[in-house]
Amino acid sequence: MQSKKPIRLVVLDFDGTIGDTQQLIISTMQKTIEHLHLPPRTAEQCKKMIGLPLKQTFTNMIAMSDEMGDKCVTTYRRIFDENNSPGTVPVFPHVLETIKTLKENGLTITIASSRSTPSLMQFIHDMHLGEEVSLVLSCDNITHPKPHPEAVVKTLQHTGFTPEETIVVGDAPYDILMGRNAGCRTVGVSYGNGSVEELKAAGADIIIDDFAHLLDIIQI
Repeated sequence: MQSKKPIRLVVLDFDGTIGDTQQLIISTMQKTIEHLHLPPRTAEQCKKMIGLPLKQTFTNMIAMSDEMGDKCVTTYRRIFDENNSPGTVPVFPHVLETIKTLKENGLTITIASSRSTPSLMQFIHDMHLGEEVSLVLSCDNITHPKPHPEAVVKTLQHTGFTPEETIVVGDAPYDILMGRNAGCRTVGVSYGNGSVEELKAAGADIIIDDFAHLLDIIQI
C-alpha cells in the first residue's frame, strides 16, 4: 500500500478480525431469539448483523419495540457470559505474532470494537494482548457506532496521528466504511464475517486472506 507518509497507526476491529467469535455470537443470537419467543432467524441472517451494536443486531433482523430490543441485549449478554468459557474463542492464525511484530517495529496498535467493554477487555486479557494494544474503544466509549467514524476520530485525537498515517483493518463493511469516513485507508480481511464482495462494495483499499499480510502492506 503506497502512502505519502509511512503507516504509524493500525486500528483493528476485534470480532472476525482478531478473535473467531462467529460461532459463539450466532449461537447466542439464536438462543436469545428463542428464549424471547421471537421469529427464528438463520445462521446466515445472524452472521450479517455481526459488527453492529448489539441492540441494532436484533432490531435490524426483527421488527420489535424498543423495550424488546433492550430485553434482547440483556438476554444475549447473560447467555453469552454463560457460554463464553476460557478457550471458547480462538485467535485467528498469525494475529498475535503479527501484532507483536508491528509493535516491535514502532507502530501503534489500537482496537475499535462494537463489543461492550467487559467482554472485550476479558478477551484482550485472555489473548495476552494488553501489552501490545495502546488504546481500546468499545461501544461504551462512543456515541455514534460503526460505520460512523467517531471511534477512529477519537483514536486519532488520542494518539496524535493523522488519517494519512493510519490504516483501519476489519472483516465487515461497517469497519471499512468507518475507516473511509475518517479519511483513512482500509484493509479488509476475508476470513471473518463479511464476504469479499461486501468488503469490495464498501470500498476496501485492499483485501487480505491472512493477517500476516499486513506486514507486507506496511512494508515491514
